[in-house]
Amino acid sequence: MHISAFADALRTPDLRRKILFTLGLLAIYRLGSVLPTPGVDYSAIQRCIDTVQDNSVYALINLFSGGALLQLSVFALGIMPYITASIILQLLTVVIPRLEMLKKDGQAGQAKITQYTRYVTIGLAILQSTAILSLARSPGALFQGCNEELIPNQAIWVMLVMITVMTAGTAIIMWFGELITERGLGNGMSVLIFTSIIAVIPAQFVNILSSRGAFTFALTLLIGLVVITFVVFVEQAQRRIPVQYAKRMVGRRMYGGTSTYIPLKVNMAGVIPVIFASSLLFLPTLFVQLTGSQAEWAQWLQRNYGTGTGTWYLATYFLLIVFFTYFYVSITFNPTEVADNMKKYGGFIPGIRAGRPTAEYLDYVLTRLTAPGSLYLGTIAIIPVFAFDFLGVSTQFIFGGTSLLIMVGVGLDTVKQIQAQLQQRNYEGFLK
Repeated sequence: MHISAFADALRTPDLRRKILFTLGLLAIYRLGSVLPTPGVDYSAIQRCIDTVQDNSVYALINLFSGGALLQLSVFALGIMPYITASIILQLLTVVIPRLEMLKKDGQAGQAKITQYTRYVTIGLAILQSTAILSLARSPGALFQGCNEELIPNQAIWVMLVMITVMTAGTAIIMWFGELITERGLGNGMSVLIFTSIIAVIPAQFVNILSSRGAFTFALTLLIGLVVITFVVFVEQAQRRIPVQYAKRMVGRRMYGGTSTYIPLKVNMAGVIPVIFASSLLFLPTLFVQLTGSQAEWAQWLQRNYGTGTGTWYLATYFLLIVFFTYFYVSITFNPTEVADNMKKYGGFIPGIRAGRPTAEYLDYVLTRLTAPGSLYLGTIAIIPVFAFDFLGVSTQFIFGGTSLLIMVGVGLDTVKQIQAQLQQRNYEGFLK
């Protein structure tokens, strides 16, 4: 059905233009991901990457940039500054009344929040590019065990040009994401992350095939397909809360009297909790590697959290995913706000009084949906770690569970958008 929908989209001129426009921007995005920043010794960087290619920390750092970050390319920072800025603004919306008012102010308020997000993104890009280049200036600081000189000319004006280029690259990526959302297909930022992950995975598969053989490669693919099937099943699952709208007179016209539902997904948080937990868990190991500390606590962190497969790591990983799932759902879905909006427009849940009882009922249902949703996310993130570690490919196929969650989620959303637009055009044709 998905293949036929894509074929129908290519036969529709308007959708075909959107698909080609999206693919064109993605091609430019990948080109910028391999284009070196001026002032970088590209051959030295490639030699350093070869020395750390089996290090799980560096593989995680490289994942969301599609291999661009460690190469110090024009698009080295990827989409992560924008994602971080968006998360910061979402969290601040809960605690800053001004931002909360803007969020409730409809499209004009959302445009203002988007503008603030852009400013924060540029600020984060300047900070991150400065931090990365300050490490790259010293041999052995960015790549542990590789003493190549990555930036031959370290004059202040050269460093300023490099910081400007990387920051401008982040601004261009942010612009690409917004263009894809407005004029292309799917959510632009999600599609860019999807592209970055897809770009890394083929090289990982080739590495597994060449180093472990065809049998292990086939088992790795089989585990991936099983996880994808399970993810698709759960991502489509939802609890539908029926809502009835009472009839009301406005002037001489009758409004309301319709029935609809509130779709509450089992996984309301998406892949955000997994990204949060993974990033947080790799920070201690990254800190130890960058500082080179030999203290006992540093060695304990490296021993238990450095491989990404230890008991301490997996237990903490699972608990953090559960915590962040509840946290993220609590700040993105407000039962009181939903209940107030329903009451304002004459809506009610059959058998539940409008107002506070409705909010309490929605909170009751959401809490019990979030429990299996958080366990599902934790299980999906951990099962591939166990399986790939058992097959001995955990260093070649990094972050499997999260990668699969993102790919399946973005793929499903994009296909749904294509089908919705095809359906809309069929209705328009019928009306004509």
